[in-house]
Amino acid sequence: MSRLRAASFCCLFALLQFGFAQEVSFRIQPLHPIDELRAEALKEQPPREQGSFRKPDLVELVKLDPTIKLDVRYATTNNFLGTPLYTQARAFLQRPAAEALLRAHLELKAQGYGLIIHDGYRPWYVTEIFWEATPDDKKIFVANPASGSRHNRGCAVDLSLYDLQTGKEVKMPSGYDEMTERAYANYPGGTPDERARRALLRQAMEKQGFAVNPDEWWHFDYKDWKQYPIQNVKFEDLGF
Repeated sequence: MSRLRAASFCCLFALLQFGFAQEVSFRIQPLHPIDELRAEALKEQPPREQGSFRKPDLVELVKLDPTIKLDVRYATTNNFLGTPLYTQARAFLQRPAAEALLRAHLELKAQGYGLIIHDGYRPWYVTEIFWEATPDDKKIFVANPASGSRHNRGCAVDLSLYDLQTGKEVKMPSGYDEMTERAYANYPGGTPDERARRALLRQAMEKQGFAVNPDEWWHFDYKDWKQYPIQNVKFEDLGF
């Protein structure tokens, strides 16, 4: 094992040991080195959009309720590309979406669960990296930067459930960011308990105006996503 891989493994082990990451992520071999893709993506600009949009009003989710947990894997090596994409482990949504998510969280708490957030607002340049790094046969799992992602608009969230008693993320029919048919929202496999928890999450989110992505049980889009512009601001430049 190379020193770099050994260091990456030790870092991941520490994350898992101390609870910052819930499980080991699905992994692909990027088509190009991520450092090269990042440098190129930062030079690019998001697609130009026509029309009028609401003024962005991003809210940091954990500030709404400290029992909303974070497992922002794109700030670690524990993600499908195996390298950090964010410099900060934070999650944001546009205010109406954030408030709707809080309502879902509070409803789920009455049933013994809480929300654990993997991703919210995503700068556009990261979407560009994902697209260029991912093989064609798996591109259904990443957004095309030519049209932008609903994450770029601050109106999409990747999340799951954790057990309030144990603090551990629950098992679902697939892991987060798993690029297989097991990730599909209506995948019939997995255990009955896994499917029931997936259905509970979906029911709570849909009640508050979110729609599930058919290809990813963990990905939910807020109903007003078309009303917000694509953004490309890094977390550290948001001003809070």
